[in-house]
Amino acid sequence: MEKKSIAAVKAEYKEIISLGIMEYETEKEKLQAFVENYKADERSGVVSVLKSAGKRINDIDNETARVKSMMKFEEKYGEDYKSICGVDEVGRGPLAGPVVTAAVILPPGLIIPYLNDSKQVNEKRREELYDIIMEKAVAVSVGLRSEKEIDEMGIAVADSAAMRDSVLGLAVKADMVLVDAFKIPGLDLKQVPIVKGDTLSVSIAAASIIAKVTRDRMMDEYAKQYPEYGFDSNKGYGSAKHIEAIKQVGPCDIHRRSFIGNFT
Repeated sequence: MEKKSIAAVKAEYKEIISLGIMEYETEKEKLQAFVENYKADERSGVVSVLKSAGKRINDIDNETARVKSMMKFEEKYGEDYKSICGVDEVGRGPLAGPVVTAAVILPPGLIIPYLNDSKQVNEKRREELYDIIMEKAVAVSVGLRSEKEIDEMGIAVADSAAMRDSVLGLAVKADMVLVDAFKIPGLDLKQVPIVKGDTLSVSIAAASIIAKVTRDRMMDEYAKQYPEYGFDSNKGYGSAKHIEAIKQVGPCDIHRRSFIGNFT
């Protein structure tokens, strides 16, 4: 049988690795079959593609192992608690916009490759993960406090109140909370604070993704309303361009007055 052209082999490989995030098992199986099918082909172009395929298989194995390692808290408490939620926040530090929190209950054992602290995931992948979490999660809830509420009560109180709202807003009641760094005041549930929890717990990482994407989308809309400040790029944080705009134009309605005293 006539050999496929190198271009055709590359196209076959490209099609396999274009599978979606949650098709990682199928992708691995197809890659293994691909390597087996072409292992006798000594053309340098094919050898190069097979090398890439082998690395991709290793990457899938390493990534699934990393995500499994982030389930240790869920597994530790899973025998005693059946609805464990992760909670995280985004937006404590910006000069403008709300603080947004999320609570997420994931099905036990669910592997979502590339799930991590939202700050370590690029925007395109965050959007993909957001859709997967919204589809696969047992329950998702979002809480927020506006810039005006932050000015009135302070960021720490506002953040805690938004976190509390997100937990209590879950359609499936949580019986335990894994939370990044510190316990949530006024919440009558078992809580386990985990330092750097968004990198150590799949539930907290999922909450981090939901909160980040939700807030970023809000700031993108605010950018259309207040284009002078570059909210679509800085998301309300104190970039040089943003601070200069506050000095030149003054603050807008969504600026936190308690955060911008040095710039007005």
